[in-house]
Order: sequence, then structure tokens, then C-alpha cells
Amino acid sequence: MITIKDEGIILEPTTLDFESYGVFNPACIRANGIVHMFYRAVKAGNSSCIGYCQLQENKVILRLDTPVLFPEYEYEKQGVEDPRITYVDGVYYLFYTAYDGNNARVAYATSTDLVTFKKHGPISPDLSYHDALLRIEKSLRPPSRYFEYAQQVMRYNGSDVAVWDKDAFIFPKKINGQFVLIHRIMPSIQVAFFKSFEDLGMEYWAAYFDAFSDAELLNPAYAFENRYIGGGCPPIETSEGWLLIYHGVQRTESTIIYSAGAALLDLENPKKIIGRLPYPLFSPMAEWEKRGNVDNVVFPTGAIIEDSRLYIYYGAADTRIACKSLELQELIAELKANPPLL
Repeated sequence: MITIKDEGIILEPTTLDFESYGVFNPACIRANGIVHMFYRAVKAGNSSCIGYCQLQENKVILRLDTPVLFPEYEYEKQGVEDPRITYVDGVYYLFYTAYDGNNARVAYATSTDLVTFKKHGPISPDLSYHDALLRIEKSLRPPSRYFEYAQQVMRYNGSDVAVWDKDAFIFPKKINGQFVLIHRIMPSIQVAFFKSFEDLGMEYWAAYFDAFSDAELLNPAYAFENRYIGGGCPPIETSEGWLLIYHGVQRTESTIIYSAGAALLDLENPKKIIGRLPYPLFSPMAEWEKRGNVDNVVFPTGAIIEDSRLYIYYGAADTRIACKSLELQELIAELKANPPLL
């Protein structure tokens, strides 16, 4: 087992209206010696926006009292949720879930200075679950795991709801001249390759679903993720491979538990899995991870490396933000000792 250090709670809700209900699921990136944190902030009534703070040595040195991104358009009118951030070729890409009260789509914004962001709208497949499932069924045998979750979404959001797409981010460098996008259509994690964001139209996604078996990156495989999995922190490049921290959801007889998982992907071909932990990297243990707006949740969304240690920032019980750290090489060695299940 890997030695995990609990770095404690980093951020709590305040009395400010936009973040009075909860602050969690942060995007983190280091620039000029400062960790810039963009976090999901929720107000009463469960509408989300994105707040901002700065950290040095895991201490908050600046925190804005207004959100940096908030609902402005119809496609995100009910919430701007769960950000992740990556820096590629001089541009910061901030991805988030745009929720309109019915559809959950991946959207993104860009910045060159981490101050001003330009929204570019949704990039998720504009396909109904019905149409997507017809294409998945032709490509994937058996496709049953996707049908169960599609039925759940359609039951609550109508038969014409678009495919729910969440937990998205890109790799911090292009591979073979292409962006690499991780995203999650329940219950698995998928990967998409493209040269330009302008490519992500109906034609691209139709072909993508027609070959959906090629898009699957990770499927639920172990007890701690028996319900579904989803992307966590943007991948970190190491000499041994791309380190991917993700989340796994377990259904027990009495509850649902969100834990952190880890996998190691090949540097040149990230669809090739080198190693994967068969147990959770960490799970809810502290009282403030077990009790909150949603009980029993640790939800990793941001990670940085400092002095050979990996710092993982996560949402705790959908209420606050906390951090855990570990020796990077210890995790890499453990991943290499655990090749994936065939």
C-alpha cells in the first residue's frame, strides 16, 4: 500500500452568496510559483459557478469574493461545474460541465493570463441517447453497461436528452500533433483525438460513436469502482508514463462511496495501459469526507508535483476542498507492479 499524507482542508464555504452552500472539485495549475485554484462554488438552490484562489505552501494567499466564471448562456443556465485546467502551447484550457437543468455537456474556456477567459461553448456530442446507443450497439459487444446508465438519465430527463458527458480535460501536450481529450460517458472513461476543436462537430462524433469500442480507455474493473468511473486530474507526464488519477464509485448494500483511483498510460500511446491500482488510492476516512452535502465522497480533480511529491486536490463530501500528498515514485512503482486486467 502507498503511504498517503493527509494535508488537510484547504478551502471551506463562506457566507458569500455564490459559495455559501459548498466549495469543491478544484482545477489546479502552478504558474510563477503559485498554485492557481479554480473551484466549483455552489449557492443555495444548487446553482454552480467557478471561484478562484491562490495557494502557496498549501495556504490560501488570495481569494476572490466574486466568481470568475458563471452561467451566462442557455446551455449552462443551471450551472458551471467541476472545472479542470491544462496548459498547452501557451494557452490555458479550462474545461467544465455546462448544465442547463436537463443536459450535461462538456464546455471549455481559454486564457493566456489566468485572469481573462473566453468561453467557446459545448464540445460534447449533440446526439440523443437513443441515437448514440444505436451506434454503440453496432460497435461494442456487449453494450449493456451503457444502456443501464442511459436509461437512468432518460428516466429523469426525458427520452430526447442528449448524451450526458462529464469529467473532461486534455493532456498537457499534443501527441502526434493531436489534442488528446479524456471524458466520461457513464460508466466508463473514453479518449478522443483531434487536431482542432473546430473538428468536434456532428460528423466527428457520429464517426466516434460508430467506432466506440476504440474510444474506451478504462472500464470499471475492481470492487471500489463497481458502479462507474470518471476522469479526475489532468494527466501528469512522468518518465515512466502518463499518470492518471481518476475517481471510482462503489455501490454497497447500504451506501455509495467515491474513491480515488490511479492508472499509468504509455507516453506515446495513451490508450495502452501500463498499470492500474486494483485498490483505491484513497477513500473517505475523515469525518469531513464522510459527512457533508453528499456523504462518502473524495473527488480528485487537480494535481501538481513539488519536490518529488504529488499533491492531489479533491472535493470532500461535496462541501469543501482538501489535499493529500504522496511520493510520486512510490506510486509509479506500485502502478508498474500492477498491470491491468486483460
